[in-house]
Amino acid sequence: MIRTNTRVPKLCRHASGQAVVRLGGKDHYVGRFGTADAQAKYDALIADWLSRGRTLPVAENAELSVNELVLAYWQQHVEPHYKKNGKATSEVSCIGAALGFLTDAYGLTAVSEFGPLRLKSVRQKLIERGMSRGVVNRYVGKVRACFRWGTENELVPPSVFHGLQAVAGLKAGRCEARETDPVKPVPNAFVDAVLPFVSAQVKAMIELQRLTAMRPGEVCMMRTCDIDVTGKVWLYRPQTHKLEHHGKAREIYLGPRAQAVLRPWLRPDLQAYLFSPAEAKAAQAAQRRQERKTPLYPSHVRHQQQKRKAKPKRTPKDYYISASYNQAIEYGITRANEHIDDEEKQIPHWHANQLRHNAATVLRKEYGIELARIVLGHSTAFTTEIYAETDRDQAFAAVAKIG
Repeated sequence: MIRTNTRVPKLCRHASGQAVVRLGGKDHYVGRFGTADAQAKYDALIADWLSRGRTLPVAENAELSVNELVLAYWQQHVEPHYKKNGKATSEVSCIGAALGFLTDAYGLTAVSEFGPLRLKSVRQKLIERGMSRGVVNRYVGKVRACFRWGTENELVPPSVFHGLQAVAGLKAGRCEARETDPVKPVPNAFVDAVLPFVSAQVKAMIELQRLTAMRPGEVCMMRTCDIDVTGKVWLYRPQTHKLEHHGKAREIYLGPRAQAVLRPWLRPDLQAYLFSPAEAKAAQAAQRRQERKTPLYPSHVRHQQQKRKAKPKRTPKDYYISASYNQAIEYGITRANEHIDDEEKQIPHWHANQLRHNAATVLRKEYGIELARIVLGHSTAFTTEIYAETDRDQAFAAVAKIG
């Protein structure tokens, strides 16, 4: 992650008696220290520096480095743009990772000298790190976006960005980068086998995803205040969602079966999250105490208190995030496999987003692609096709009749 400094550099006295301020790694002299003229020049210089996003115009004979370009891009575009509800989005870490590969290899290189071959060199380093073709193409796109921004703000010569555009994306089967399998629905038998080995909170979240086609992040952030329970079909409007920055609304429909799963979790505190990892951990600890076979003597209690950290670095939060939700599922898979002796019958890894594919496939098969598009919240049926598995039975029946 790129770190930034928000302080304003102070005006200092040089050994020569001159007033000097250091901006962007360069010293700027503004006159005799302590004079009103030096202070006025310093104020004007700082105002210009701040108005340009803590950068100064590059002199005609100076060469902007890739490091300087990345820093300006980060401060002026990435940090202010990729925010949601006052917090940085996950895109920030992805951009930081991609630009990290760029600066590690060519940070001191002048931007005018960074051409297509050097971009392909960065791409090769991504491939050598074992990244998939799709991730490599996305990271290269983020590097290219940095130079596009630089061109837009007259920090990068247009010819440089034009040259980077000539670097085509990697094609399937025609490159060294590994391929990943498309995301498919997880068999219901695998899901059902895991349910007894996860917490009640995670079990309810899994069931809701199967019934409603919610995204993992949407089921994690459910609150009572976000659910309209006045109608026969409840409406859940997430406080934030994937496409809100495009001005699109998101409504999730909760039928009778989803309502039955959700009803025990509705809270008097309307702002509280429904599914809490902290509560899940407390319930797990209580169950372990109940199942304890030996008596809990005072010496045991004192020993447990001594082991317990006063200020642990990581404590359970009041809500799950997609990563912790998937970790809980993986823990359930591991526990379930401990009870299966036959290795060929072991439950393979699956993740929460596959449950959305499960619901999409059922909706498409039973009600058609258009209704599946509406429920999933897609703008076009093309996106829904990615989530919903094709009903091959219909194709088989048609071909059998045709001949």
